[in-house]
Amino acid sequence: MSSSVKNNLSMLNFTTLWFGASISVAEIITGGLLAPLGFKMGLVAILLGHLVGTTILVLGGIIGTEERIPALASTRISFGEYGSYIFSILNVLQLLGWTAVMIIVGARSVNQITNTLWGFDHLTVWSLIIGGLIMLWLWLGKDSGWKKANHFAVILLFILTLVLSAIIFRNHELFTKQGIGEMSFGSAMELAVIMPLSWLPLISDYTRFAKTKRDGAVGSWLGYFIGSSWMYIIGLGAAIIANDPDPAAMLLAANLGIVALGIIVLATVTTTFLDAYSAGVSCLNIFPQLNEKTVALVITAIGTGLAIIINIEQYENFLYAIGSVFAPLFSILLTDYFLLKNKRIQSDLLVNWGTLALCALGTWLYHLFIEFDFFLGATVPVMIIISIFHIITWRLTAKCKFVKN
Repeated sequence: MSSSVKNNLSMLNFTTLWFGASISVAEIITGGLLAPLGFKMGLVAILLGHLVGTTILVLGGIIGTEERIPALASTRISFGEYGSYIFSILNVLQLLGWTAVMIIVGARSVNQITNTLWGFDHLTVWSLIIGGLIMLWLWLGKDSGWKKANHFAVILLFILTLVLSAIIFRNHELFTKQGIGEMSFGSAMELAVIMPLSWLPLISDYTRFAKTKRDGAVGSWLGYFIGSSWMYIIGLGAAIIANDPDPAAMLLAANLGIVALGIIVLATVTTTFLDAYSAGVSCLNIFPQLNEKTVALVITAIGTGLAIIINIEQYENFLYAIGSVFAPLFSILLTDYFLLKNKRIQSDLLVNWGTLALCALGTWLYHLFIEFDFFLGATVPVMIIISIFHIITWRLTAKCKFVKN
């Protein structure tokens, strides 16, 4: 990326970027999973979970702005160079998974629309088209033209949220009808926390180019909290009223037809672009000689292939897998940076075995809290416990290092 575009992203840029990123079919469908709680309790879980998750997300972004480094590069502070490689590989894999998930979920919604309107039932074709459009979005790059295109896309996506909201909230059964199935409040809150948490390994890839810390932090928080909470609420309402959170069904019921087609495609492209681009940035942490845009294009191509081959739209366990790794990882990093004031990347540090062991403990604890169905979910207690452990043991773990000779 040329130096001319560095540090020039404003609060508006970040607000529209993250608002656009949050408007996706995947977020709407995830919100629909909370329907068994009913609208009122589901709303509380959504807002509380997003308040916690988005705040953690933005704290990670602040590191990127202050140090002007990508998200995964910042993990070298706590884990060393080779330690950051481990997380870079895991992040590329989760981003590849997200790319495939987003393409298949978007393609299924679009295919439902075209099949209803014109009898065009070709899921593979739509997966290829959406994958191709994401590659085009990547090719445009993060220049001034891209920013204008992103602003235009977000305006259209904002209209989508208004239309979907009008469809849902005009139904008076929303506040009294109970959704089908069972779900605890803790599980619901965890699903709300985990979505912003899944962006933690990506946010600094963008906030490192913020004009100021305030621009990056406030813009990212507002854009993602409002957009993602809104998507969850739409999905929650749709699942309660119609037992189907897929926005394609609602848009078809509203006789929006071709407009629905364009909106679903646009929402999928603007969100999946971020996954693919950040996969490229993460690869550069290991192979700095590569071109991030080229890697992102390759990731998109592979993700498109996976979307065609594998049935992966059931992604609740995929979200938990992401949380189990990145909740303890960023708990350690945020504790180091903000509480222990350890902000410097040590050039001779290859691996900190102590913090890696603590991260492994956090992953085990995460799955334990999921199994026990704790009322606050898993992310919040795990991050608190690991942070306390790290504060107590950091002097000891500092001795468990592998450094260059």
